[in-house]
Amino acid sequence: MKRVNNIYNTITDIKNIQNMYDKRVKINTKNKSKLEKFENNYVSNMTYIKNILKNKIYIPGKYNIFLIKEPKLRLIMSQNIIDKIINHLVSEYFLINVFDNSFIEENIATRKNKGTHYGIKLLKKYLNKMKDKNFYVLKFDISKYFFNLDHNIIKKIITSKIKDKDVLDILFNIIDSTNADYVNENINKIKQKEIKKLSNNPYKSNLIEEINKLPLYKKGKGLPIGNMSSQVLAILYLNELDHFIKEKLNIKYYIRYMDDGLLIHENKDYLKYCLREIVKILDEYKLKLNNKTKIININEGFVFLGFKYYIKNNKVIMKVTNQTKRRFKRKINILYKLVDNHKIDYKQLLQVKNSYLGHLSYGNTKKLIKNTLNRYEEKSITDLEVSQVEIINNLIVYM
Repeated sequence: MKRVNNIYNTITDIKNIQNMYDKRVKINTKNKSKLEKFENNYVSNMTYIKNILKNKIYIPGKYNIFLIKEPKLRLIMSQNIIDKIINHLVSEYFLINVFDNSFIEENIATRKNKGTHYGIKLLKKYLNKMKDKNFYVLKFDISKYFFNLDHNIIKKIITSKIKDKDVLDILFNIIDSTNADYVNENINKIKQKEIKKLSNNPYKSNLIEEINKLPLYKKGKGLPIGNMSSQVLAILYLNELDHFIKEKLNIKYYIRYMDDGLLIHENKDYLKYCLREIVKILDEYKLKLNNKTKIININEGFVFLGFKYYIKNNKVIMKVTNQTKRRFKRKINILYKLVDNHKIDYKQLLQVKNSYLGHLSYGNTKKLIKNTLNRYEEKSITDLEVSQVEIINNLIVYM
């Protein structure tokens, strides 16, 4: 296989740097004060990025590590604007451009024209083709995926298609950034602070237990959750498994969304065999399945991408999960309170509400939406002076 070479200079082109800021970083950064600070020194920042990349002296900056609780408890490692721009450049020109054409169509996370809604449509298509039969679903889930991705294996995968030493150097520096001592030190501080805050609340004991279980990074393991490069590398890591399932196991109906996978087949015993083969490959990649992995008869129904799927009267039924219901109701309640307290305006409320409604519209959710929204008076609210626009941005559902 011929490896690509002499591609490093694409990220030193000032037009590419500016485009990456305008079309990727600027529109996706929720912290507006960070953007304002960056743009106050726009020319010098752009020149600085170009120079450190051209001189090949880039070292990833420190991550801002924080905890989020929606849609599930996770540690996020945020970057400053300069690091974000460089990370997106590296992801686009060295990872996506080189590897994307090797991915199967059913590898749906973090890819152009793919994502959650594409996955839902694809799964509905599969189920409609199988609905006349009795069939089974093998649903696999990988334990602590982002924390267990092996650096040496990632580097081997990258090196199989990239020869350019300068490209490999910058990619390897980003991959190894979780090895820095401050990362685990800060994670421990966050965990201790959060547990102390919750320790006097007996109703939060389950949350405290979840926080205690949050893993630390082992040397040579794991990718920072939040980086664009991490997302691309995470879908690349199991590319061989995807091809094995489709081409060797001959599974016609398969989907993988990051660390969650689905195989659909009429024969339960064959799916058991597939599961054993998947475990073998994951072992080579130093990964293990968690206890959410199981084989399900379609009559029982199964959960994927926020919906429960089952067949009734020869029709595919999608019900929103109880967790998503609670999240939707809670967020709508918070949104209206923020409007009442003049923290956000009605236009911003609609932005987030419509994001939810667009997602929920894929399932049988009319009653849920009607009952939830009827609790609030739909009224026109004039624009308000808003000093904390970030509040609304932090409410947008992860999809």
